Amino acid sequence: MKFSVALPSAYEGLGYPIGMVRDPAVFARLARAAESLGYDAVWANDHLSTPRFLRGAGGGRPSFYEPLVTLAHLAAVTARIGLGTAVLALPLRDPVLLAKQLATLDVLSRGRLVAGVGLGAYPEELAAVRPGRAGPRAARFDELLAALRTLLDEGGGTYRGRTVRFADVELAPAPLQRPLPLYIGGHGTEAVARAARWGQGWMPGWRPLGELRERVALLRDRLVAAGRDPRAVAVAPELSASIARRHEDAVARYESSRFVRHRRARDRTGRDASLMTASNLVGSAEAVRARVAALAEAGVDHCAALAFPAESVDELLEQWQAFAEDVMRPVRASVS
Repeated sequence: MKFSVALPSAYEGLGYPIGMVRDPAVFARLARAAESLGYDAVWANDHLSTPRFLRGAGGGRPSFYEPLVTLAHLAAVTARIGLGTAVLALPLRDPVLLAKQLATLDVLSRGRLVAGVGLGAYPEELAAVRPGRAGPRAARFDELLAALRTLLDEGGGTYRGRTVRFADVELAPAPLQRPLPLYIGGHGTEAVARAARWGQGWMPGWRPLGELRERVALLRDRLVAAGRDPRAVAVAPELSASIARRHEDAVARYESSRFVRHRRARDRTGRDASLMTASNLVGSAEAVRARVAALAEAGVDHCAALAFPAESVDELLEQWQAFAEDVMRPVRASVS
């Protein structure tokens, strides 16, 4: 089982207080800490524009750092840890420029990049950033995935879709990883189908355990139907976590956090918010280890982009350390 953590690079006002990252040197500190603690990767979220509902909320403007630039900085100050996007809002991006950025970052990081991509959480962001292309996102997303695979796997080429087009593009240097890992974000069966067709990973948000198990089985079936190895796609849900010595303390911190308030107010996936605490990694170390075991049994390979509620960088680091010592290392020791 892999474990990785989310950086607070684009979460101010959403999960962390505005102003939590006043000094961008925080990111190097966090990445080095995650590496020393043994985490497999750090992940950066993506917003090109401040979500409208956060504007004028008080506390100033939230800082949202561009993920690929942030990860390029972290590639230079770390040696081992993976660098991921969780997730890039693909409909906001130009495919040729993005392919060039991904390939360059993979080469500069010596093959440590994982590109998580998704539709984007807020349709209004697409309408603001690309007003001429604010129609159905799903069709554009599919074309962008096909275009990216062409660019990254074949070193360029030509693609002619309805909304994505380029001709006779050559891409060099090529990514160091072949194929460069694309993790497809999304909860539904459409995301499962996309992961089976184009991805090396499927990256949903939290789901109730029974539903997650069903979607993993569907993913394996889709991979076989596509002529791929049924284990070719890693199952890597984005989860949140809170750990404390007393189970009830971890639950109280989690349920009063900005992460939970935001998700319950703005979750558009149809999930039952009452299941959120039980579906994430929340509680005493013993309870969280049991939850990890249940996820592994359901087919999860990677507890990805773990987001820990915190009011400061120091508190975030305390949670990372407690989870590493009391959950991650014992879990790994039990299967070694």
